[in-house]
Amino acid sequence: MDGVNLFSPGHGTFLEGAQLLLALLGAPLLAGWVGAVRAVLSNRSPAGILQPWRDLARLFRKETLLPEGTSFLFRAVPYVVFGTLAASTLFIPFLNTDPPLAPVADAVVLVGLFSLARMMMAFGAMDAGTPFGDLGGRREMMVGFLAEPATLMILFTASLWSRSTSLPAIIHSFLDSADPFHPSLLFALLAFILVFLAENGRLPIDNPATHLELTMIHEAMILEYSGPLLAMMEWAAQLKLLLYLLIGIDFFFPAGLPGVLSPGALAGGILILSLKLLVAGGALAVIETLFAKLRIFRVPEFTALAYLLASMGFLIHFVLEV
Repeated sequence: MDGVNLFSPGHGTFLEGAQLLLALLGAPLLAGWVGAVRAVLSNRSPAGILQPWRDLARLFRKETLLPEGTSFLFRAVPYVVFGTLAASTLFIPFLNTDPPLAPVADAVVLVGLFSLARMMMAFGAMDAGTPFGDLGGRREMMVGFLAEPATLMILFTASLWSRSTSLPAIIHSFLDSADPFHPSLLFALLAFILVFLAENGRLPIDNPATHLELTMIHEAMILEYSGPLLAMMEWAAQLKLLLYLLIGIDFFFPAGLPGVLSPGALAGGILILSLKLLVAGGALAVIETLFAKLRIFRVPEFTALAYLLASMGFLIHFVLEV
């Protein structure tokens, strides 16, 4: 490899591999950081940010037990969900403003990949044939059905400045803007926080730490999985949490994202990104400590507020910013 510049445009495979590896390794660490902050805020001793990795390693060593009556779909779902979310990491530019997959890094495509993962999880839960799996799958589809319109409206609001739904184009439009403050993006940010909590099954929509059957959503869908299959589902959920935070950083806090490919710029960008994720993870822990879980029939009001805020941001752009 002497004399070869891995940071040149012709070595996109190396950069995408590095981006995928960082996301896969960092997702459990982010989940561990959120859990540790929540424990400290709740006056408990934290297990440490490496605890999710220890849990995944333990699950990968265990035997896989399959419920009676399940089809091939039940066994295939963890691979499809994990593969879909892992592929989604290649669409989000977080190491550079112009990743090698920039031509296909479209926000609408990303929403479609998230929808595919959600649908497959619901199918796998229903395939098990248990009452709680069916309940969790139906609730997950309900939350997604209510949250996706708000997600699309947030994306359209952010794309008004670039006239494109391409993620690199949106980031460039914000970084090149002479006015860093946009009232429309403030409303879009508030809507994104609500959508982020709903899509990732966090409080006040769902409590990822509970196993109370009548209130579970995400946990009810993976209740019948075990061993490596359960590990892949848990890893996929942690990866989805990281991906949504990366999208929020790209849309609302893109400052510090490297515009050139060089070892120094890449190292500085990774450091800045890590600090942003630490702050965002701490803020998530604070939210989950302060708020209690909503009843399931209040979820439509929660997502309707997200859609209302996103729509207000969309309209404000034409009233104040054009």
